[in-house]
Amino acid sequence: MARRGKIEIDRELCKGCYLCLRACPVKVLEADTEPNSSGSYPSKAAYPEKCIACGNCFEVCPDVCIEVFELEGAEA
Repeated sequence: MARRGKIEIDRELCKGCYLCLRACPVKVLEADTEPNSSGSYPSKAAYPEKCIACGNCFEVCPDVCIEVFELEGAEA
């Protein structure tokens, strides 16, 4: 069984640089179609079921607005 993860993005902190989109090896993320309160279009987890908890998105985020969790019961 592959690793499974969960990603949470703070919409209000995300400025829409999309570095996380490029860093995700399984293409979980995409740009949101709704702006946040500052007018930026943040990243969103469009395909959360594909997340493998690699943490690449977290590592490249300059605003520290992404959290990645490895789901229990998932094997490495």
